[in-house]
Amino acid sequence: MKNTIAFSLLCCNLAFMPLTAQQMTAFEKVGQGEESVQEFFPGEHRARPVMGAYTDSERMGLFSGGQDLGGSSGWYTDTRWGDLGDGTFANPILNGDYSDPDVIRVGRKYYMTCSEFHFMGMNILESDDMVNWKIIGRIFDRMDLDGYSGMDKYGNGSWAPALRYHDGKFWMYVCTPNEGLFMSTATDPAGPWSPLYQVKNVSGWEDPCPLWDEDGQAYLGRSKHGAGPIIIHKMSPDGWELLDDGFTVYTGPVAEGTKIYKRDGYYYLSIPEGGVKGGWQTILRSRNIYGPYEKKVVMEQGSTDINGPHQGALVDTPDGEWWFYHFQFVDPIGRVVHLQPAHWKDGWPVIGVDIDMNGIGEPVRTWTKPQVAAAAITRPQTDDDFSSPSLGVQWQYNHNPRPECVSLTDRKGWLRLVALQADSLKVSHNMLSQKTMGYHSEVTTRLDVSRMTDGQRAGMLCTGNLFNGIGVMCREGKRFLYLEQNGRTEQIKSINDKIVYLRAVIDYPDNEHRLYYSTDGKRYVEAGKPYSLKFGSWKGTRIGVYSYNTKADGGIADFDFFTYVTDGPGTGR
Repeated sequence: MKNTIAFSLLCCNLAFMPLTAQQMTAFEKVGQGEESVQEFFPGEHRARPVMGAYTDSERMGLFSGGQDLGGSSGWYTDTRWGDLGDGTFANPILNGDYSDPDVIRVGRKYYMTCSEFHFMGMNILESDDMVNWKIIGRIFDRMDLDGYSGMDKYGNGSWAPALRYHDGKFWMYVCTPNEGLFMSTATDPAGPWSPLYQVKNVSGWEDPCPLWDEDGQAYLGRSKHGAGPIIIHKMSPDGWELLDDGFTVYTGPVAEGTKIYKRDGYYYLSIPEGGVKGGWQTILRSRNIYGPYEKKVVMEQGSTDINGPHQGALVDTPDGEWWFYHFQFVDPIGRVVHLQPAHWKDGWPVIGVDIDMNGIGEPVRTWTKPQVAAAAITRPQTDDDFSSPSLGVQWQYNHNPRPECVSLTDRKGWLRLVALQADSLKVSHNMLSQKTMGYHSEVTTRLDVSRMTDGQRAGMLCTGNLFNGIGVMCREGKRFLYLEQNGRTEQIKSINDKIVYLRAVIDYPDNEHRLYYSTDGKRYVEAGKPYSLKFGSWKGTRIGVYSYNTKADGGIADFDFFTYVTDGPGTGR
């Protein structure tokens, strides 16, 4: 009763707080009039329109949106994310497809990597404050394994890596579905990293994580395809060899994503259970690395709208705060990264807030930032003016690169892609893309088509499970603006211009996206109908550029810039 009264008073007080136009842009209206919230968000807890600014307090953090910003009738959903600029943050902190994140602290800096699957290569991100992140390098540029130079490895590649720091070096362990267990090391997280070393040639393994004990003995935890069981191996101290066939320590419902920690004499196995969309976070602990293990569920969706909050990393600060990184599946964006407060109670981590007092934490939407060094408000890199002699670290191929067909020096300030033969965009080489970022984005590029040849196609791609492109095709000596979706092409108009501007406008709350073209960079014309995107091959949506030729290798496409305007941290949107 006391909580009910307190909440009512809070709402009354909030009603008289001033609101700004900038605050209003953080919310999306999803209903009108007197509709029931259940019509739009079944099973979710959303506030009926409340006059007032959004609060980051523990209790109001239960409501992930739903405020009426200005007194009009209707339902709103909160589209803020990342650093809010007032000492608080809104989840997700990374509103892009950084799936299966692992995070460590070294000194006063924090480092992250994630699953990249068939994309080359695995990025390393750095942060000073745990909330604002930038890409500083990548672990590998290629995987010299059968099939990865072609276009038949969608959904394969790097699954749920582990990042660790030991003996003055950074270590990364990862499994691929069919080729086994791999390892790489570096003294500088920005690189260079050592070439991928195949620790074990085996199929069906996933989600490895190493631990070096106080006595120098090394172990490796992992699971099997199909999500479990959890298996512990003894490993050579140099990390290059497994010394046994492994010992099964736990079998559970879709148990995977093992991360191993040691604290106060206990071995802790942090494992996600229950599957990507509806799972929870489990902690196992034992005084012996081989068990037996006690079990405790430490975070669940509960009454929140944050589905499947699990799989990630427990991280402490130099001053003793604890935090937990995890993903949330959001179709079509992918698996976005959330940050949750954590603390220890009776030898167990408590993650999020135990709202219903059942002993299990629930994720928060907004919270006070970690008490660490201040950092500039930022997000991972997206723009590129192609003035550097090397590609920005945000760019990835979905195959082993062909360096001889890509140049940033042949024409200074331009990205040159030499077309390679392919039947459609999905199976084409020289497809460069990056993760989409944010809820709303506008992406623009400038394309010189003057050296394109017969059969060539080049342009901007916006993909998920569907491969959408807008660009220019050459046929019988003529150039046509065209659209492509999963191999189907639609001719828009013939063009004589040498320069074409292409634009994608992305709207994730409605999952409605639009493609545009311009010949002067000022007036943009919509091409085709709005389209939807969808998660696929374990990856979320991406944006980028491409060039291929349906007849034979040959033809040049030059891209002048790639500008990416999005909402989120530091944008005021």
